[in-house]
Parts: sequence; structure tokens; C-alpha cells
Amino acid sequence: MNTYTYELDGNLYVNLTNKCTNDCAFCVRNEKASYYGYKLWLDKEPTAEEVIAQIPDVKKYREIVFCGFGEPTIRLAELLRVADYVKGRGGVTRLNTNGQGNLIHKCDITAQLAGKVDKINVSLNEADEDSYETLCKPAFGKAAFGALQDFARGCKKNGIDVWFSVVDCIGEEKIAKCRMIAESCGVPLRVREMITDS
Repeated sequence: MNTYTYELDGNLYVNLTNKCTNDCAFCVRNEKASYYGYKLWLDKEPTAEEVIAQIPDVKKYREIVFCGFGEPTIRLAELLRVADYVKGRGGVTRLNTNGQGNLIHKCDITAQLAGKVDKINVSLNEADEDSYETLCKPAFGKAAFGALQDFARGCKKNGIDVWFSVVDCIGEEKIAKCRMIAESCGVPLRVREMITDS
């Protein structure tokens, strides 16, 4: 059975796809077939309607979060449809992304997200484009690092609550450099613990 939504810490997470433009060395999906007991590998990607059917009461959750084993913006149309449904019923939406949506769709998608996605967590992960390419192995190569920064700037410009995140395992020196990048983009930086066991 495919897991299209899963509950964790008072939030409902939406697993739209297993496809990703990154192959990050630290990604939890490299370690396990499941995440906190949920099997997130999909045999079939859900339609927006199949996801919506699993959200009978949006206000039951603190947030509806687009975050699974893949990059949610790959399925932008479905993401927007579900987010529109949630917002129409008074819910709060968040997107966890690698920030490569503009590259994926060959246009600036941030205006489309505005009004539908309340919060966006962009995984910065590294302090420079060479290190990012080594750690995250993006399909777009070195272009990905600058593009995710442009994406974050676009989100802020469109009034979305956006921040960068890094995993604490990269070390204090790199975290300090990431703070400088975040400041240059005008968005906050959040440091999160690496998930080693689910």
C-alpha cells in the first residue's frame, strides 16, 4: 500500500513523489525503506484528489507539510491543488524543498506558490557550490546552488515565510558561512539535527 500522507509531531506530511533532483549523501531515504514506521517508497504517485481524500479535517493538524522521499516541486500542479484545498479550509501549509523548482520547471515558480504555501524550508546544506555539488549531487550541477538562493529570494519577494536549513553535521565553520549566505538573501538560517535513525 502506498503512503501518500503520514502523521508526525502534530503535522500531516504529504508524500507526492520519490523523484528528486538531488542524491544527498546524508538523506534518510538512503538508509531505510521506511521513516518512523511509514513506508514512503511509492509504486504509484498520487493524484491531488487521492491526497485530498486523506485530509478530511485540515484543522486537526498544525501544518500540512509537503515532504516525503522526493522533491515535492517536481509535481507542482498537484502540490498547488492540494495546498489550495488546505488553504480554502483554513489550514496552514509548509513546503520542504531543495529549492530547485525554478530549474525543474524552467521558470520562476515562486509567485505560483504565494497564497497557497505559507512557509518554505529551503535546504541549503552547504557553504559553497563545489561542496554542495559533492554532498548533494544535484542533477543541475553547480547551477543548483545559486538557483536555490534565487528561489529563496523569490519566495521572500512574494511574501512567503521562507528560511534556509542546514544539517549540523557540516560543522561550525561551514554553518557560519551559511549564515552569511542566508543574510545576503535576506532570509533566516535554521540548523537542524541530522536524522540517523528513524
